[in-house]
Amino acid sequence: MGLATGSHFFDDNTPRRVPRLGDITLADLPAEIGLFPLFGTLLLPRGKLPLNVFEPRYIGLIEDALADQRLIGIIQPFSEIDDDEDFAAEPHLFEVGCIGRITSFVERLDNTYAITLTGISRFRYLRESEGARGYRRARIDVSAYAGDLNEIPSAPFDRKLLLESLKEYFESRGMGVRWEVIDQMADDALLVALPMICPFPSPEKQALLEADTLTERARVLQSLLDLSGSQHGGARPV
Repeated sequence: MGLATGSHFFDDNTPRRVPRLGDITLADLPAEIGLFPLFGTLLLPRGKLPLNVFEPRYIGLIEDALADQRLIGIIQPFSEIDDDEDFAAEPHLFEVGCIGRITSFVERLDNTYAITLTGISRFRYLRESEGARGYRRARIDVSAYAGDLNEIPSAPFDRKLLLESLKEYFESRGMGVRWEVIDQMADDALLVALPMICPFPSPEKQALLEADTLTERARVLQSLLDLSGSQHGGARPV
């Protein structure tokens, strides 16, 4: 199917500067990437992360990403970044982050941006490289995460138990959730969405990110929900 615009005609054979999301391979992923360190924020492969970007150095990161392959590295610092800190004293980063591609972009009149990142693949942070325009860059390795680019389904898990634990978790925190949306999600989509929306502490989010497979992520997620339930007086009988 093509799209006609004026005297131009674009069809499925029109050359693309960047591959389609479903066509990305390890060879398409960079060995070096601009970093967006975000404490307490989790992006998973195939997850969607909306961001408001207003700090000058990250506006530069977005502009550079848009001019290239639209890829950004989301990674957690060990501690929350203080905007008043000396910029030279950059916080240490966890070893594993996630590459996100800008799939939605709005530029506001005040020169801030609203973007949505779609998670592509996890990466291992190797070392810092020379920065540009104030934001951090790093050499990365994606070779251990080839499975992120393929939809490898999880092994069967107890969905009913997981959702019961989730309801207890949200109720204990007074959080409202659109259960009709969650109930309609396929199992694997659930294992992407739930870890991203649950307000777990930073180390627990990192444990979910670093789980090797969706099956392992389901186990970690259930454990975290059960642990949170026991801490709020909702322990389950063994």
